[in-house]
Amino acid sequence: MPAHAEHGLRCRTVLLAASQPIWSLPLESVHQALQTTPQGLSREEAERRLTTFGANRLPPLKRRPLALRFLDQMVHFMALLLWIAGGLAFAAGTPQLGWAIWGVVLINSIFSFWQEFQAERTLAALTRALPSQVQVWRDGQLGFLPAEELVAGDRIQLEEGERVPADCRLSVAHGLYLDLSVLTGEALPVARQGDAPGGGQRQAKISTREQTNLVLAGSTVASGRGEAFVYATGAETEFGQVARLAAGTARGASTLEVQVGRIVHMICLIAVTMGLVAFGLSVLFVGMKPLESVVFATGIIVANVPEGLLPSVTLALAMAVQRMARRKALVRRLSAVEALGSVSVICCDKTGTLTGNRMVVESTWLPVAGEGLERLLLRCAALCSNARLEPAAAGVGGATEPWRAVGDPTETAMLVAAAAAGLAPEEQQGRHRRRQEIPFDSHRRRMSVRVDWSDRADDLPIATGGSLVITKGAPLDVLELCTSWLSPQGDAPLAAALRQQVVDANDALAARGYRVIGVAVRRGDNPAATVPDEALESGQRFLGLLGLYDPPRPEVPDAIRQCREAGIKVTMITGDYGLTAQAIAQQIGLLDPPSSLGGSKAQQQANADPVRVIEGSTLAQISEVHLHQLLKYRRRLVFARMAPEQKLRLVQAYRALGEVVAVTGDGVNDAPALRASDVGLAMGVSGTDVAREAADIVLLDDNFATIVQAVRYGRSVVTNIGRFITYVLASNMPEVLPFLAMVAAGIPPALTVLQILAVDLGTDLLPALGLGADPPESGVMRLQPRPRDLPLLNRAVMVRAYLVLGLVEALVAMTGYLLTWQANGVGWSELRVLAPQLLHHTADASVGAIQQQATTVSFCLIVAAQMGTLLACRSERRPAWAMLRIPNRLLWLGLLSEPLLASVLVLLAPLADLFGMAPFPLAWLGPMALAPLLVILVDALDKRWRTSR
Repeated sequence: MPAHAEHGLRCRTVLLAASQPIWSLPLESVHQALQTTPQGLSREEAERRLTTFGANRLPPLKRRPLALRFLDQMVHFMALLLWIAGGLAFAAGTPQLGWAIWGVVLINSIFSFWQEFQAERTLAALTRALPSQVQVWRDGQLGFLPAEELVAGDRIQLEEGERVPADCRLSVAHGLYLDLSVLTGEALPVARQGDAPGGGQRQAKISTREQTNLVLAGSTVASGRGEAFVYATGAETEFGQVARLAAGTARGASTLEVQVGRIVHMICLIAVTMGLVAFGLSVLFVGMKPLESVVFATGIIVANVPEGLLPSVTLALAMAVQRMARRKALVRRLSAVEALGSVSVICCDKTGTLTGNRMVVESTWLPVAGEGLERLLLRCAALCSNARLEPAAAGVGGATEPWRAVGDPTETAMLVAAAAAGLAPEEQQGRHRRRQEIPFDSHRRRMSVRVDWSDRADDLPIATGGSLVITKGAPLDVLELCTSWLSPQGDAPLAAALRQQVVDANDALAARGYRVIGVAVRRGDNPAATVPDEALESGQRFLGLLGLYDPPRPEVPDAIRQCREAGIKVTMITGDYGLTAQAIAQQIGLLDPPSSLGGSKAQQQANADPVRVIEGSTLAQISEVHLHQLLKYRRRLVFARMAPEQKLRLVQAYRALGEVVAVTGDGVNDAPALRASDVGLAMGVSGTDVAREAADIVLLDDNFATIVQAVRYGRSVVTNIGRFITYVLASNMPEVLPFLAMVAAGIPPALTVLQILAVDLGTDLLPALGLGADPPESGVMRLQPRPRDLPLLNRAVMVRAYLVLGLVEALVAMTGYLLTWQANGVGWSELRVLAPQLLHHTADASVGAIQQQATTVSFCLIVAAQMGTLLACRSERRPAWAMLRIPNRLLWLGLLSEPLLASVLVLLAPLADLFGMAPFPLAWLGPMALAPLLVILVDALDKRWRTSR
């Protein structure tokens, strides 16, 4: 039995020994059943249990065996077509051709399997780089540990947005609500409490998932916070049972996979159709025997099948994932890479993404100045906080302070300010015991606590004894709760004039880009009495304001500029006050500052950007039609004081307009918007487990500039796949034209079927993979977003591949073939006479030798021309020589491999006999060297002509 399973069973056996389920036990009995203490486990005991019973993780899912996954690469639609083509070659009496075609299938399958295997390993390695963390007490000290190290008996702390790491019994709950949708399918959060429920037999009939004092692995904290003791881990959790059922769920195909599948089916259908037509024409008009016509038709089919398409797509995605990881963007779903290439709108948070998430208390405001009141303001802000300061290890991480902050950046900034004022926040939190808490809520925009207030404080204008209720949050929301204000002499009426002063002070601080926090207090009575939430926050005394500044990241203005050049709308969506959002938007260039408009104030107002900051209260009054018009015609938008459901509404409205939307988020309330978007981007540093789980990509540095880089790589993936398709299709024209010329003009084919295979797989595969690994082009972020429904194989791609690059290659190859015959004294009319003899293998040996030499020249000219096509395909707009300095070792290796492999096929006797090659005069090396230059020149003229149009 696995260690983790024994662990869970052992835990359940202990509970059975208590004759009662764990939810029914009082807290003291829970400690006894789990053999733990109210303070949690010691580090030594936890390590012993971890060694004995194993880590807190689910057993690895059973994956499809590697042998069967390799077999999958050999039986997809394109592979089946080639298997049939090889079988037809055997039936036609050409086993060499049959073995060669089947060899193509095998080699292509190996490449595809290896690239897919490497891509999976890359994703798995990147996912392991972001382990889940949990707050746990060890030796009475609260710290962070990987969730895998949890054992039964551990005491853990749960905060809003965190994923519950194991099945636990609650001991403390403050406004705790859980999202159990992963276990029950119910979307609405449910309340949880720390007390053992009553109810007897009736309560016993309720399932484990519905017991109000249990929090189960896989669920998430929708709001509030709590403390709990672990009682089951790993596979024995309720989530472990659900995971077993979900293990066989198949993944849906991404948009890119669907498009590639359509391309494969369409090209293969064209290939089969052309093969059937060629078979009929060769029998009816050329006079070939049926078996010879089968070989001819097989050549047409093989020439049109893009054998290297699938491994190239996988390589392009894998390379993009690795490059994005180096840029601090961790891809969780491969389909997101392709979607990034089409992003036209980025809905972005302000704090931590556009700004550095390094809050500092820059200013305080009091109705009446006074040192005692300012110290009280900082003390109360620190007490109404769930962050903490921990002693910093000397010399670790270059620490210059005696402590390090842990928790929400806004709250840690308040603790740091209190510490700088000599208030010792950790000591204050220990002296003033917290009796009650109403956690912060994105709708209420405030948090309240009730703490003991019994120590003497002569410098404070507030009496001691009893308890003190402290509320902090959005200033205007806090102000609504206040009926008086705290002056140096005590309570004073909060007149309308003073209320307006508070509003004006709030606006003045916000206009400087500060996040403003209001603080209010109220004397309580019996500290042990529980007060209803509504009554707790009533009748407050306004204390003052704190102005916190989170400076914009220095790289964000340039990233905003790049988005504009790329045709991407950036919309700021924040819960902050409107003036704060506007100031930051102006500082980063999202909105133009008034000073940049010039002229008088009236002229500035007339010329100002039409965008205004829209607050959530205003958005709630806007109809869907008006909202769609607003989003469609205004490119610069800032939304402030937004509730989570309003953020979701914006995402859905943008998508209804046909936009491809990327959304950033860090909290549990962002999860719906992240899931509704085309690309969800979660914060890796400040983000919650829920947000990361809902996202497609995790930003390891929480940086907006990283989003822009990710879009850049997303665009390059789709572009590279299109370039590869162009390159592969270009070689189809010189491969098909010899057979069409044989039917139409009655001349021998300028290529053999085996030589077509040598072009497609021998000399084209590695260069094509190199195109898939090309880095983003320098001008890719100056193009408009690519419509997501635009097919990869569109009219422009086919025209360029077949009628520009392919046609030049075909003419070059056919010219070389005919000139070789002419150099040996055989003109056009004589060649038509010799054609039937060559087709029926009745020609003289000398004639056969010339045919071998001519087809070899044609083959080598195609290879040389493909070298030019490879360089030309690196850009759709710039000439090939402008791309030479862009590094791509795989592409340059592929470019060098083409002449080397061609030389081996021509000069190595066994391979030359197999592929029908023969040496040719060295004089042909000059034209072969000019062939790629001719392709590059024609391509440059075509690009210039298309650009001018």
